[in-house]
Amino acid sequence: MLASLFQDTSNDPRRGYPDGPTPDRRPAHEPVFNAPWPAMALVTLIIGGYALQAQLSPSQIEPWIFAPAALRGGEWRTVFTAIFLHGNWAHAITNAAMALAFATPLARYLGDSAKGVFAFFSFYLLCGALGNLGFAALHPGSEEGIVGASGAVSGLMGAVARLIGGRGRLGGLLSSPVLGMGGALLAINLLIGVLGGAWVPGSGGAGIAWEAHLAGFFSGLVLIGPFALLAGRR
Repeated sequence: MLASLFQDTSNDPRRGYPDGPTPDRRPAHEPVFNAPWPAMALVTLIIGGYALQAQLSPSQIEPWIFAPAALRGGEWRTVFTAIFLHGNWAHAITNAAMALAFATPLARYLGDSAKGVFAFFSFYLLCGALGNLGFAALHPGSEEGIVGASGAVSGLMGAVARLIGGRGRLGGLLSSPVLGMGGALLAINLLIGVLGGAWVPGSGGAGIAWEAHLAGFFSGLVLIGPFALLAGRR
């Protein structure tokens, strides 16, 4: 009986908790993706949208592709529908990864209230549409069709550049992060314009509408202010 007085309990998990059950000392499980649900929904929309698109024939997809020539006939729906189409899996996955990176801080900033979620998705769609219209402005009447969420994702990038400049709030249009990210995006896309987009990951050798990237980015820089107010941010 005396031997129990000298029993080594230094490794006993119950040490320090004599009157209660053994505590669970296992670390809490962290989610694989610690992102707001609107950001994850956006990624799902991009990947799921292409999974659905891959099941359709080219003739079924063609009416939803944006071409500047369609604007002459008053056809505006493709300005929006083309955002949800992609050229191949690499294109869709690249845009989904970029969307996750930039949608996460923006969705957190706008919040998960009804107004915040509405502002987030409306902002995304409008930046994508303005990106497509930016392409049309430089190629009026062109029959060349474009698809992809790149203009919308560039809009997210523009918004996040202002958040970085303001350290969690909206910074100025000429803050260092805005100028740095904008300058880098401009340089890359001008390079694409000169050399073509075949060397860009995810392009699949196809052309890249770099004009939509720049128009989407600058749209995001300007529009995030009004959409922040819509979400109830000051």
